[in-house]
Amino acid sequence: MNMKRRTALIIGALVSPVLAITLPAATAGAHGWVTSPASRQDQCAAGTVSCGQIKYEPQSVEGPQGLRSCSGGNAAFAELDDDSKPWRVTPIGSTYTFNWHHTARHATANWQYFVGDRLVAQFSGGGAQPAADVSHTVNFGTLTGRQKVLAVWNVADTTNAFYSCIDVNIGGTGGGGGGTGPGTCGVTAWDPARVYTGGDTVSYGGHTWRAKWWVTGDKPGTTGEWGVWEDLGACAV
Repeated sequence: MNMKRRTALIIGALVSPVLAITLPAATAGAHGWVTSPASRQDQCAAGTVSCGQIKYEPQSVEGPQGLRSCSGGNAAFAELDDDSKPWRVTPIGSTYTFNWHHTARHATANWQYFVGDRLVAQFSGGGAQPAADVSHTVNFGTLTGRQKVLAVWNVADTTNAFYSCIDVNIGGTGGGGGGTGPGTCGVTAWDPARVYTGGDTVSYGGHTWRAKWWVTGDKPGTTGEWGVWEDLGACAV
């Protein structure tokens, strides 16, 4: 019996390192980012702008609370801090709705929106677990022109936060990288018979519209704030 026990222990000792090597490591939890208007990491993930590692994990821009950094202080995501890259600029009005997508729904202290060091808006999370998709309507007051908005999701059960930068033109029409000069629709007119998928853009009623998800037949401008069509603003004609 003793010989059998010793043999089993020896085999176990030999097998354990192999299992430690071959078993997959636990994957890190995913988190969240701003998907609309398209944040910098969202543009990276979509291939709109050429980026590094962040294109594979737009949800993971996590850092200590209190930063004013697009990268969350993460060196691997430093390209998000580079204002010279051709980030797509979304034309918006003085009031606009921002959408977060949470892939791990941490208990939330609040969401904050900054332009520079100015806190423009704050929304309480009440320490509760948020929905997978959360929207906030932000009023920019007297701010106009090209602005970089820093959206921050402050987690309640850790000292960390998640960061997203969004380039906008408040009260403007410039929609391209750099945001200089007036934009033009530059997209095909809406077709009621066509099937559109998330990310498709159309022109209708002098505005450019982007589909948030699959749609056909629904007219842009009639689906409301929470509807399928996102108004990207008026375009030059």
